[in-house]
Amino acid sequence: MTLRKLAVVSLLAGSLLAVPSASTLAGPKSCDTRSNNTVEKLTECVTLDGVRRHQAAFQEIADANGGIRTSGTPGYDASADYVAGQMEAAGYDVTMQPFTFNAFIQLGPSTLEQTAPVATTYAEGVDYDLMAQTDPGDVSGAVTAVDLDLGLGNSSTSGCEASDFAGFTAGHIALVQRGACSFQLKAENAADAGAVGVIIFNQGNADGRFGLINGTLSSDYGGGVPVVFATYDRGVEWSTTSGLEMRLVADVFRGEATTVNVLAETPGGDPDNVVMVGAHLDSVNEGPGIQDNGSGSAAILEVAIQMAEVETHNKVRFAWWGAEESGLVGSDFYVFGLSDEEREKIALYLNFDMIGSPNYVR
Repeated sequence: MTLRKLAVVSLLAGSLLAVPSASTLAGPKSCDTRSNNTVEKLTECVTLDGVRRHQAAFQEIADANGGIRTSGTPGYDASADYVAGQMEAAGYDVTMQPFTFNAFIQLGPSTLEQTAPVATTYAEGVDYDLMAQTDPGDVSGAVTAVDLDLGLGNSSTSGCEASDFAGFTAGHIALVQRGACSFQLKAENAADAGAVGVIIFNQGNADGRFGLINGTLSSDYGGGVPVVFATYDRGVEWSTTSGLEMRLVADVFRGEATTVNVLAETPGGDPDNVVMVGAHLDSVNEGPGIQDNGSGSAAILEVAIQMAEVETHNKVRFAWWGAEESGLVGSDFYVFGLSDEEREKIALYLNFDMIGSPNYVR
């Protein structure tokens, strides 16, 4: 057992378990049947193998569902069902709490390719990335550069004013440079000028502004066209390519979706003094989320299973939150839905996120 894991389990155990009397300390040695009602017992029975078993289950779920467990997708729903099933089997009272949220989900690989003058396919994650909150689309057209300012020390305002698009030909793809205003404003100005798609490339004015970033439009983006972010070098290359035509495909869902929080609590314990333990269950769009946050979700699940036979002094409530990666939506929904009286009964909340990382700051 690692020191990090020992610290996590000890923190949980010290917060969740009542101080036992001498008569409760004796019991069978099997972790499957005994009451793990001390820090030592619980620490002994919460093993790395046990936590890894749940992480492996999350990975299998992701593998069967396009590689992700994002809220609003079948991969998340299967993860929630898995957790609920494990907790019900352990004897907890389980509630699935549904809620709606504004979802952005990448459904499949994107495409950015040059169709003229020479066919070239560009690599997602290397040359470009989809902008978060882009609209879906499969568009093709000539590429028109918009008010670029290239070179070190530039002060690009490309696309920040509607006047930047004076003379822009409707049906073209706009090539816009980062700088001075939001990505959303640039994209919406381009769409208003008739662009069918938008490529925003990095500014290139200083160190750190050449490569890819996790660019995002806001949830109220209203351009209606697909948008990607590209490296500075690719942007310069495209801006100097005569007769450039490109195809851009964004296979995404953007809109209202329904997902759930999974809540499970001990049948006994003081309901007026509730100890809560939580972790977000969803992954980002880019992967299965076995670290972020399969690690926290699996750890509290294994702790819950191993303390299922404990008669706690206080009621203990475990929570697996949905849509955390969309802005803490699930946990906010839960908290704001509580009455003042219900909130006052929660004595403590412990949250576990990315606990498998050797980076303790994270």
